[in-house]
Amino acid sequence: RIASYDRDSQQDLMHRVGYGEAISETVSVEAYLNGFRNSNGDFQLESYEAEVRWMITEQGKEWADWGMLFELEKQRNEDIWESSTAIIMEKEFGRTSLTMNLFAVYEWGADIENEWETEFRLQHRYRWIPEFQPAVEIYMGEDYAGIGPAVIGIKRFDDRHQLKWEAGVIFEVENADQNHTIRFALEYEF
Repeated sequence: RIASYDRDSQQDLMHRVGYGEAISETVSVEAYLNGFRNSNGDFQLESYEAEVRWMITEQGKEWADWGMLFELEKQRNEDIWESSTAIIMEKEFGRTSLTMNLFAVYEWGADIENEWETEFRLQHRYRWIPEFQPAVEIYMGEDYAGIGPAVIGIKRFDDRHQLKWEAGVIFEVENADQNHTIRFALEYEF
């Protein structure tokens, strides 16, 4: 996953590489290394992250699909920790899909003020064809609200192998001309 952040005339680039595995029909675990290149061109490993996803309901069997997400992140060179828990809901309406994530985030450590935060993410996607699905995304968190277009795609090779991709541009609502995020993610399942 690559994301470019343009904030107040400074451009930063975040790289994220990870590995994950399903440990049961309803639970998967993932681990990530998050790197960062600042506007000076310096690149360094910034943090480590572990994630557990739990699918509570069987897909398509209830009014909506429900899941939970648990994350733990540690900054590499600072005593900063972050723990997140999210409720995930996805509902399909004909050829569209609505996904909403509500996060409770706790940050702590010697190098940060201990605090709770909340985040909300929404994606409304039109499932035109599997390889090309346009979407609108909304992100809300402490001191931030953003909205923008995205495209999602998936190419299935067989029952077990597939390539997923996402690309999007998110504009901060209050400073859309200055602050934006460009993101691209590529995921191969085998």
